[in-house]
Amino acid sequence: MAIHPQSTLPEGGKARRVYLLLRDDIANDRYSEGALLPGEHRLAERFDVSRVTVRRALGALADDGWIEKRTGAGSMVLPRDRADAQIAANFATLIPQLVEFDKRTTARLLSFSYGPAPAGVAAALGLAKSSKIQTAVRVRFSDGKPFSHLTTHVPEDIARSYDEADLATQPLFRLLERSGVRVESAHQSVTATLAAPDVAEALGVSVGSALLSLRRVVRDADGRGVEHLSALYRPDLFRLEMSLTRVGADEARHWEPVIGPREE
Repeated sequence: MAIHPQSTLPEGGKARRVYLLLRDDIANDRYSEGALLPGEHRLAERFDVSRVTVRRALGALADDGWIEKRTGAGSMVLPRDRADAQIAANFATLIPQLVEFDKRTTARLLSFSYGPAPAGVAAALGLAKSSKIQTAVRVRFSDGKPFSHLTTHVPEDIARSYDEADLATQPLFRLLERSGVRVESAHQSVTATLAAPDVAEALGVSVGSALLSLRRVVRDADGRGVEHLSALYRPDLFRLEMSLTRVGADEARHWEPVIGPREE
């Protein structure tokens, strides 16, 4: 049986906490495929909650496809669908990899509009407060499963070179280059956030689920901001990796990221 993310967490704050902690244990292989979870009494003691709360959390896990509740035998961890394997990206080379993802995955355009730039976006792109931008919201799919929610902001004069149909079928980087933009640099940051209701619905996860959050500002050869991206990724389908190497000598020896192929 494959895991299918549910649309809502179990009712009650304590039940949600138990659900999320057990789901994390299973996702991180603390309970292997086919293993039995501890009984309701032991779980109630572990989490300092009532058995009713544990039962509610286990019911949600069963509905979600993480476990199978067997009468008289307990709750067994179900195998995960291989199609749910994570997409891996190296943090040191993330931008070119994300461009490749755009080529190998499909996207669904949820909204497309023009309007005043939000204050934070205007500041990041170096735009005047009265500047207009084109805002698009897309969901990207891999093997039919939604794994990222993308919100892009592009200055109006650049965005007018492509339309809604273009954005629904082509990667944004390609459209920017087609409009004459020479992408030169970018700054990006990665943190974590929780899924708001609209994002949760689009990604097929529970409201309040943890998501990877990536912010990126792209600049052209003249240093002008040409794209502001807010990307949200499902951590069960997407992960960031980084290869490290030890450099230096004696007390100055330390870890540094490996960027690109290492020369012998």
